[in-house]
Amino acid sequence: MSAIGGVGGVDRVMALRAQILERNSALQRANTAAAAPAVDSATAAAPTSFADTMQNALAKVNDGQQRATALSEQYERGETIDIAKVMLARQEASVGFEATMQVRNKILSAYKDIMSMPV
Repeated sequence: MSAIGGVGGVDRVMALRAQILERNSALQRANTAAAAPAVDSATAAAPTSFADTMQNALAKVNDGQQRATALSEQYERGETIDIAKVMLARQEASVGFEATMQVRNKILSAYKDIMSMPV
């Protein structure tokens, strides 16, 4: 009895994997090339408060989640959206949310530690 898909199936899967990896690296190069000119020396040198930094970080996480939702909805409607792009956006949103939750947990832990200190 032969394996499901046979040798040709494995070759096709490996070829698809190579294409996905190639596209992913091309997307990363395009994103870094587009993001590089956006950095301004005046905004990079300006000091910001902790609240502003947290607000900006939360806004970025929210933007990532909204982008992932929009791509998912476009894919579900049958528009020509690459599934790899949808999955990558969803994974980025998930990682961003998880990191935000970890920061929140650390801040709450530090707050509890400070509040339990004797005066």
